Amino acid sequence: MEPSTTRRRGGQRPAAHGPLAAADPLDAVGPAFSRLRRAAALNVAKPVSRKDMSRTLVLNIVEEGPEQDGQEITVGVVAERLAVDPSVASRMVTDCISAGYLIRAASQQDGRRTILQLTGEGLQMLAAFRRHQRAAFEFITRDWPKNERLQFARLLIKYVDSVAAARDAPAGG
Repeated sequence: MEPSTTRRRGGQRPAAHGPLAAADPLDAVGPAFSRLRRAAALNVAKPVSRKDMSRTLVLNIVEEGPEQDGQEITVGVVAERLAVDPSVASRMVTDCISAGYLIRAASQQDGRRTILQLTGEGLQMLAAFRRHQRAAFEFITRDWPKNERLQFARLLIKYVDSVAAARDAPAGG
């Protein structure tokens, strides 16, 4: 069995030790996700600032919309989906509003509650970020055969969909 490799500047290096050298690739998935998260701001053409990375997390949640009937996108929903304290989510939302990417609007279900909506600038920001993400994916996988790139993309999307389904499944089921 060949040692696994990870790409580094200047070429390849074997993953001879550490969690990515696990005999069972399934044991290396968690550490690989951690490394992937740390590399999320890859500079392909134009760097993405940390602030814009945080903003896109919020904007994506607002764009994705409700996960269940009757749900509206509020600061509380943002906090829940990001698994952060409501005060953290509130600051993130306020930053997006200050940047012109979101607006607060009255809930149609409960006029006392405010919901979040994307602005035109917010939609443009998301579109630009998605172009950046695609460019990063194409850059990272530039040496892969086309069928492997497409297969990985499909499997990654399937995985993310399964994560959402697992989150919504009853405990122990």
